[in-house]
Order: sequence, then structure tokens, then C-alpha cells
Amino acid sequence: MPKHGAHRIALSRGSVASLALMTLAATPLGAVASDALDACADCHGSVLTGDQATGAPNLTVLPSWYVERQLQNYQRGWRGEAAAAAAPDAHALDGAGIAAATALVASRPEHASAPTLEGDAERGGGLYRTCATCHGELAQGNQALNAPPLAGQSDWYLVRQIENYQTGSRGGAPGDIWGAQMRASTGVLGDDAAVRDVVAYVSTLKTNATP
Repeated sequence: MPKHGAHRIALSRGSVASLALMTLAATPLGAVASDALDACADCHGSVLTGDQATGAPNLTVLPSWYVERQLQNYQRGWRGEAAAAAAPDAHALDGAGIAAATALVASRPEHASAPTLEGDAERGGGLYRTCATCHGELAQGNQALNAPPLAGQSDWYLVRQIENYQTGSRGGAPGDIWGAQMRASTGVLGDDAAVRDVVAYVSTLKTNATP
């Protein structure tokens, strides 16, 4: 596990992760952290940059507050088709386990995913204006609006999640207000071409992550 100062993590990736990292610092890769790594790596890869074969996203570009919320959403059964694969691991985590998992993600260097899909990025820029209201002009995300960063994420994963929202397999659970909001927002992307175009545009946006 890369060695990062807890103060730096608190500034860059979230206070929940920093507190967990300080707890884990006495034992560089303790049993809880090791279990979290094993569970995450099964699908997300050893460096947590995602794996299309398992449908797992790049975790290194996601903030700890979002990772924490999604683990909780898996436990609530709010993640639709994705829950079949990820829910068992999520349900195995108690509060300390979720803190260890989010700390683990926060400790990893950020790596932007390379584009794999084709689309009209210029057209996508116009379509992205609706997305920018929550996710930011540079797709940097906004915790106050519960919107994760999109820049640097695997394009195939973004396409799949937009489609999941559009079909209702994600965002349709009672109580999932942020998911319901995303379902409404993705409804403006009328066809497959529009989805790919907006994702192609997001792929042009730069992050501080290492390629």
C-alpha cells in the first residue's frame, strides 16, 4: 500500500478516509485492510483501476465519500444488476470494514482510464451541459450535490451506468432519491449515440490523475 500522510488524504480524498487511515497506520496492512484489499481486488483489480470483464469501475478516481455511499447502497439493495456481484462483499463489511475499504481507495494513486469507445465529443459537449449542473464543468464532481467525478472514469462503465439509469435497473429503488434524480437527468439522452457522445466528451476532460 502506498504511504500517504493522513493530513494529505484529509485534504484531498475526504475526512472519513483520513480517520480510517490514521487508525490503520499503526499496522501498515492490518487484517481489516488486507481483507478489504482482497475483496476489492477480486473485481476491481490489484491496483483498483477497474476491470471491464467484471463490470467493475475505476475506484482510484472516486472520492471516499462516494465509495462509502455506494457500499451502503449495495447493502440497501439499491444498485440493481450490479448488486448481484458486489452485494455479498458489501454485506460482509461492518462499519470498520467500510471505513477500511474507503481508506484503501483513498490511499491508492489516481489513474485515469484510457478511452476505449468512439463518439462525437463535440456533440457530446453540448449534451453535457445538463450533466455539468451537478457533476461540474470539468466533470470534477460535487459532494454537496452527491455527484461523483466522472473525469478519468472508464468510458464503458459510464455508458453502462447511464443505460442502467435509463432502464430503471439503477435508481428505481424506493428511497434512492439521488438515483431517481439521475434517472430523470439521463432521460434527456435520447439514444445510444447521444450516450456515447456525452461519454466521449467526458473522456476529453483532464484530471490530476496519472494516465
